[in-house]
Amino acid sequence: MSASKNIEKICVVITVLTILLAFVFCNGQAFGIQISASAMGYENRLFDSTKVHKLNIVMDDWDSFLENCESEEYANCNITIDGELFKNVGIRAKGNTSLSSVRNMDSQRYSLKIEFDQYDSTKSYHGLDKLCLNNIIQDNTYMKDFLAYTMMYDFGVDAPLCSYAYITVNGEDWGLFLAVEAIEESFLQRNYGRNYGDLYKPDSMSFGGGGPGNGRDFDMSEFMNGDTNEESDQSSNRMPDVPNGQPPQMDGGMPSDFDPSEMFGGKDGRDGGGFGRGSDDVKLNYTDDSFDSYSNIFNNAKTTVTDADKTRLIQSLKQLGNYENLEEIVNTDEVLRYFVVHNYLCNGDSYTGQMIHNYYLYEKDGQMSMIPWDYNLAFGTFQGGNAQSSVNAAIDTPVSNGMDDRPMVAWIFSDAQYTDEYHRLFAEFLNQADMQTLISSTAELIGEYVQKDPTKFCTYEDFQKGVTAISKFCELRTESVQGQLNGTIPATSDGQKEQSDTLIDASSLNTSDMGTMDKGGGKGFGGRNFGGRTSEDSNTKVTAKTMSNLRPVENNEVPYFNGEMPEGFGRQMPPDGFGGGMPDGFNGQMPPDGWYGEMPDGFGEQKQDNQQPSSDSDTENGDAARPSMEHAPNMDMERSSSVNMVTWILLGVSVLFLAFGLIFAFKFKR
Repeated sequence: MSASKNIEKICVVITVLTILLAFVFCNGQAFGIQISASAMGYENRLFDSTKVHKLNIVMDDWDSFLENCESEEYANCNITIDGELFKNVGIRAKGNTSLSSVRNMDSQRYSLKIEFDQYDSTKSYHGLDKLCLNNIIQDNTYMKDFLAYTMMYDFGVDAPLCSYAYITVNGEDWGLFLAVEAIEESFLQRNYGRNYGDLYKPDSMSFGGGGPGNGRDFDMSEFMNGDTNEESDQSSNRMPDVPNGQPPQMDGGMPSDFDPSEMFGGKDGRDGGGFGRGSDDVKLNYTDDSFDSYSNIFNNAKTTVTDADKTRLIQSLKQLGNYENLEEIVNTDEVLRYFVVHNYLCNGDSYTGQMIHNYYLYEKDGQMSMIPWDYNLAFGTFQGGNAQSSVNAAIDTPVSNGMDDRPMVAWIFSDAQYTDEYHRLFAEFLNQADMQTLISSTAELIGEYVQKDPTKFCTYEDFQKGVTAISKFCELRTESVQGQLNGTIPATSDGQKEQSDTLIDASSLNTSDMGTMDKGGGKGFGGRNFGGRTSEDSNTKVTAKTMSNLRPVENNEVPYFNGEMPEGFGRQMPPDGFGGGMPDGFNGQMPPDGWYGEMPDGFGEQKQDNQQPSSDSDTENGDAARPSMEHAPNMDMERSSSVNMVTWILLGVSVLFLAFGLIFAFKFKR
């Protein structure tokens, strides 16, 4: 009877407890409860890395589509993936400046983007909205992007899923491509759940893979004539005009204080973001509270952002620049892991390089993290690279000109506690990553597909040399990083200059064998002579002339470049040369007495006596077993796509309380 008298109070208490638990369940993150990603369904299908997938494109007029690829406009097609048909999906080329590079190589092997919901918003590939098919340009190994994303993912970074796909068009062989999960809505849901935050792809150079409009107005020919999208006077950086076709004098080498970044528009780079230098906003520097000061971030937003979102991000950047409240405004563990792998990979075409692009910025509730993108010029292959410097790249000074203007990496070294954690994670990464097994198993998996690939940018022999080179790079790079961690090799560039005798000898490695910026498409140099197509029969380049046979000038001969320079040439010089196949090992330094030889076609036809004949040479970026670094997600892994256990417990307790309350009320009702 007493229970009956207090039934209303008991029911009220149960109801209040149920509401409180439901509130905690819905707002778990505010109470420190981490909400895991969502299971999408496509992870273990197309992105199963134990096999090469089959993808057939069916189009009525494929040739017409190829002719109009540079418009980056969608066309209708049907796609079959591993025997599963998807009708009426969108397809377009992707790559921006690399599109012209492919065309100028007399090739039609464009990177592609598949949008499953382009014409029907209800369609997807098991939850995947967009798929990138990268053409593996500038990558004789066929695996630079693949290895990078795999290493990132397996080390706890929110990286895109990827696998190899052998493409046929209307049943005819087209080639081996890398299938990559687009960094868009599906990616966000998979990693952060449906209540995801904001995504940006900061870029001030107006090219690099943002889709139509992002890079469409970038004209490489203007760059070659010294024009950029900035209006400041660069006359102080111009090379002297060439009188009467006479060769420019280089006086034996570059000045000792030569700074390539100044040739690209100055060091500060605040306004406009000239080619190759980046603006303050893409460096993630705080300048002021004006939205306009961050146009290269907000104009490249991949999610819908409000003024409140913009204000919140600016305030996070302000605190980042002052190294304040770092745990609140940076996902420190995620970003540390990102830079561990990134700095191992030596990618100059990135946030830590001079280009300052090829990364995504993710922000939720004021906390920022980095998402990797575009590593086809990693492993020290950006603009030819230098094996010795790349292998020994200092892990504590990853930005060549100093980290003062790169706060997203500088914070790691602003406090000994973070630096120690960075070193600990680096050691963990080296212990976890079995690169040699991963490389060899991947090469074994894709070898037969590379060999029969009818549109590839390199020969099968080039591929084999590339695999050997990337394996050697990882072996030497691991040895160097281990030395830097245990103190036998300096971990800073200044320290390495003082103790150069401690560095790992990389003289046996030729990074160009892996495919470089100037050998395999000429990313950033859309002209015909900065790219080339190979002949499988002759195993030689058949379209592009380069400076690969240049020899040092001897006996005080006058150095020259043979032939007229184009009018206006020389206002802005690329940091590591002219991008047309510089001699192996060249890294922006001139030989002691200069050199001479043929310039690429288009630099004039005048020849000097004693000229030596020049040989031929030459961006956007395929499924491999990962014996030690499993890439394809499994549902029982720590990073599985499911709601975490704590959340389920809260939900279960809430349901039990509610059920108990209803039963109790029903039993004692009058």
